[in-house]
Amino acid sequence: MTRPTDVFVHPAGICESERVGSRTRVWAFAHVLPGAVIGEDCNICDHVFIENDVVVGDRVTIKSGVQLWDGVRLGNDVFVGPNATFTNDKYPRSRQWQAAIPVTTVLDGASIGANATILPGITIGRNAMVGAGAVVTRNVPPNAVVDGNPARIRGYREAAGARALPPLAASASGAPDRLLAGGARIIRLARAVDLRGSLTALEFTTDLPFVPQRLFCVFGVPSAEVRGEHAHRACHQLLACVGGSIRVLVDDGERRDEVVLDDPGVALYLPPMTWGTQFGATADATLICLASHPYDAADYIRDYEAYLEARRPG
Repeated sequence: MTRPTDVFVHPAGICESERVGSRTRVWAFAHVLPGAVIGEDCNICDHVFIENDVVVGDRVTIKSGVQLWDGVRLGNDVFVGPNATFTNDKYPRSRQWQAAIPVTTVLDGASIGANATILPGITIGRNAMVGAGAVVTRNVPPNAVVDGNPARIRGYREAAGARALPPLAASASGAPDRLLAGGARIIRLARAVDLRGSLTALEFTTDLPFVPQRLFCVFGVPSAEVRGEHAHRACHQLLACVGGSIRVLVDDGERRDEVVLDDPGVALYLPPMTWGTQFGATADATLICLASHPYDAADYIRDYEAYLEARRPG
């Protein structure tokens, strides 16, 4: 295989690989080893090192001071900021080699900020945003915005850009009465308040677009944990936080909305084929879910890429 003639390699750069796409630029003091695969229209800045077992997609920007070690896979349109660090050995020792190198995957459209550290074997989801200096120890969900050490979810990206979504406060008076992504919506429960305390109520046959067949409760979730991260093919759900608060992402593949459930007097309805994720739970959060169907593992879509495929027309 011969490298395309429109690949630019700076006189002070070294590109030993022939598998480099058209219009890719390799700048001064960068070094690409012969086994690496580099896509089209990539920009590999000064002082970047790319090892052999590395695959880089199209239109990827790799800023100065980055090393891509064996096992790194970058999708299309990925941005890697200056001095971001990838690792491929959890317990490195001099002259001791692993039997197999873990694969670290950064999916299409994701961005990694300057000086972030990515532990081996991590998957960073499509369009995710890793903040500068973050230490990523666990998989990052699609579209999530994470930062800190260890990195935690701070929000989710707007569907059309990199900014974090403004969350909707689902209090009795705060959340707007409008359809959310995928046809999800806020449902306000009947409320009675007197000297004896407060009560909220829901009539299954008149207040819901489905008749529940199952109830489950989620509680004791560490704040760093993410729940949900799936869609249902046929099942309808209603979520209500009866203690504490929790944030819910509603996603239909084109639009995203974030809702804060912090009032037992409101609930969030999720129709089938709506991707739902719960995160940012307070220590006292108790989430109740009503479901239209009995549990059926085949009704779940747990992979976001598979979900996007299932949403495509035809």
